[in-house]
Amino acid sequence: MIKAIIIDDEQHCVDRLTGLLTNQHAGTIQLLAPVSSVKDGTRVINEQQPDLIFLDVQINDRTGFDLLRECGTINFKIIFTTAYDRYAIQAIKFSAIGYLLKPIDEDDLEEALNKLKETSVENTSLMAGVIANNLSQPAKKKKLTIPSGNELLFLNIEEIVRCHSDINYTTIYKNDKQKIVVAKTLKEFEEILTDQDFFRIHNSDLINLACIKSYNKGKGGSVVLQDGTELEVSTRRKEEFLKKMAEL
Repeated sequence: MIKAIIIDDEQHCVDRLTGLLTNQHAGTIQLLAPVSSVKDGTRVINEQQPDLIFLDVQINDRTGFDLLRECGTINFKIIFTTAYDRYAIQAIKFSAIGYLLKPIDEDDLEEALNKLKETSVENTSLMAGVIANNLSQPAKKKKLTIPSGNELLFLNIEEIVRCHSDINYTTIYKNDKQKIVVAKTLKEFEEILTDQDFFRIHNSDLINLACIKSYNKGKGGSVVLQDGTELEVSTRRKEEFLKKMAEL
């Protein structure tokens, strides 16, 4: 039986999540009494030693990230719950840790719980460390967590030259010539990296704009990257691409 606790200051959100878990997972998840503050959450975690916490990003005037810092050692798994908060969601996505958008959807909950089975407590602690790092670092110093087989890879954003799509897989090309194949779509990386000055120049290629060596004019044109790779720029993306380059 998995011991779980909901840490959230919005009662209707607690009720929604409690109802879904009670209806679908009563035989596998034991819900402890919910708490609504960082202080109480830290205390209950230390006293009850839960296996899993559903952690709200914004808890009154504090955050779930504050709670993780105060807990110190993280020996439990985490699923974040949040209303749409672009900054927080980006930090969570960079870490590859699980999260749910409010109002919580039943199918999304099932997907998050299934993904959780593939994540060890040790990896959860590492993922939380990435969140803490990214919240305190400027854009180019942020780290990206990449699940690769049975391990987690932590890449500095500035190490990534480009990402290339192969249907449901993406190959990440690093500035040290290393290639990493990940079972994620290019769209997933585009959603995470666009705000970090990456641009999708073609259906198959997402590039780090800081790694462009030159641009060759043409109908769409092409870019030459610092590693010598030349890539076509889609005609329909050319105008937006040039505008993005001018803003850097």
